[in-house]
Amino acid sequence: MFGCETVNEDKPDITGQLTSFSDCKYQKAGEITAEIADSLSCVKYIYNINDKRLLLTHINAGFNCCPENIYCSISIKNDTITIQQYEESALCDCNCLYDLDIEIKGVIAQEYHIKFIEPYLQNQEEIIFSINLDISNEGSYCVTRIHYPWGI
Repeated sequence: MFGCETVNEDKPDITGQLTSFSDCKYQKAGEITAEIADSLSCVKYIYNINDKRLLLTHINAGFNCCPENIYCSISIKNDTITIQQYEESALCDCNCLYDLDIEIKGVIAQEYHIKFIEPYLQNQEEIIFSINLDISNEGSYCVTRIHYPWGI
């Protein structure tokens, strides 16, 4: 079960949802297998101009090891798309990294600022970046993270 709430303050035709999320990436305590280092949190995006759909994959998003469910809230104001991520519950005494797939429909080709609000970020660098869909329909943005559950 996936949940996502879209709040459109300026563009009522834009909707978004969390379409899927991976299992916890840790197979055994202290062991992770991935193409992207666990010290990076990245967002890859692909835009389809024909159906006005923006697909985002948040790689190495930090959540509890037992979140029950992961949710997001997507809002847009002016040219800023904000994706707030949260979990239903924190049932374990550990945190883990997940990959999340998010789909946003009704996106016109223009410049946007993308901002992620994450539950376990603490004092680490936020994911905030700009994309110009008039110029490029795909790309990625990464930040380095060194505090648990990243970079272990």
